[in-house]
Amino acid sequence: MNNPFTLSFGKKPLQYISRLSQTTEIVENFKAAEPSNQIYMITGIRGSGKTVMMTNIAGEIKKEENWVVLELNPNRDILQSLAAKLYALPEMHRAFLQAKFDFSALGLGVSLENAVPVTDIENVIELMLAEVKKRNRRLLITIDEVTNCEHIRIFSSSFQIFLRQEYPIFLLMTGLFENIYDLQNEKTLTFLYRAPKIMLGALNYTAVRKKYMDVFGLDAETAGQMAGLTRGYPFAFQVLGYLFWENRDRGTIEDILPEYDQYLDEYVYDKVWSELSELDRKILTEMAESGETKVKEIRERTGMSSGLFSVYRDRLKRKGVLDTGRYGEVSFTLPRFAEFVMMQMI
Repeated sequence: MNNPFTLSFGKKPLQYISRLSQTTEIVENFKAAEPSNQIYMITGIRGSGKTVMMTNIAGEIKKEENWVVLELNPNRDILQSLAAKLYALPEMHRAFLQAKFDFSALGLGVSLENAVPVTDIENVIELMLAEVKKRNRRLLITIDEVTNCEHIRIFSSSFQIFLRQEYPIFLLMTGLFENIYDLQNEKTLTFLYRAPKIMLGALNYTAVRKKYMDVFGLDAETAGQMAGLTRGYPFAFQVLGYLFWENRDRGTIEDILPEYDQYLDEYVYDKVWSELSELDRKILTEMAESGETKVKEIRERTGMSSGLFSVYRDRLKRKGVLDTGRYGEVSFTLPRFAEFVMMQMI
């Protein structure tokens, strides 16, 4: 049997712990007769399972006969890609021809006799969406790893117009929190503030422990030790499972820790660290060195004012590095990140 765990980002692994409540919330809302929201944004740190969750939701929606699901590339002209993919769908292609729509000016199909060419891409999509609506279909668009780039800004502005015109169009996007935050701060895209954001935190400890027990036939104590080493971080769950599978006949958990650390560092932590400011690193280094979790103590040791510390604490929370759930305290969210920080000082 092949290793049921994976080290690949974005690919749904054989051993997968679903985020059932959040997935159900989105799927049921989209499928409702009168949806309360037509856009959701899934956000979290690298390796938190954003892409896998989006893929899972898209798969559930695809099972419905009246839905069309299209995945678009955020690094291309999104409106042009949307029009091209809609035009390529056999059912919709026939509908556009029957309606005598001439989209040839935009490279879609051929010119039609006695038909006025449509030259504006937004107008093209509006005509297409009208046909989608006429056939009682719904359209879900998925976009992975959005950033505050021109393609996304233009598409988001157009999407807002499509919503006002009551077209049956739905949008599911994923992105790092800082990228989502930057995007919704655009003056013309304030509607994104109101869009529900699904923040992907830690996986349930009991679910992780049970998965390890079932896959490896472990006792609760050993599986619990492994679950604790992951801190519920989805990528860590996969890495530890992968390494334990590869070494299950010749090593202990302690034996694979160096390789576990190496994968976390190279795949995620090095990138996270490179994007931190000097003051971000100062806070994390103090926490790693002292083991301190009380905000007051860390603030005093770093010589930061209350206001300044609050700004950087919130920044680190948004980056998925710190947990601020307990009043007056902070802690690392990522497994063995304190050990990683200590290694940066050598």
